[in-house]
Amino acid sequence: MITALGVEVKVRRQELALSQEDLAGRCELDRPYITMIEGARKQPTISVLQRLAEALELSLGEFCQRVDDRYRTELQAAGDAVHLGESRS
Repeated sequence: MITALGVEVKVRRQELALSQEDLAGRCELDRPYITMIEGARKQPTISVLQRLAEALELSLGEFCQRVDDRYRTELQAAGDAVHLGESRS
């Protein structure tokens, strides 16, 4: 799930043509913290998620739904890869 969160932050930031520095400024965080979130090395608190969502011009609900959708897609892809590997054996 943390990987899906990081990817979604990066994808949405790029959709808005924001640099990591721009996003950090919008949500009053340090740029290295944004880098760690995008790299799945930090797990933000709910208050930070709220600030990120607002900075990414989404409601917290919309943002969480996007992360959940991405997570489910990643799970499906991982499952497909496992099944593909089994069929080759």
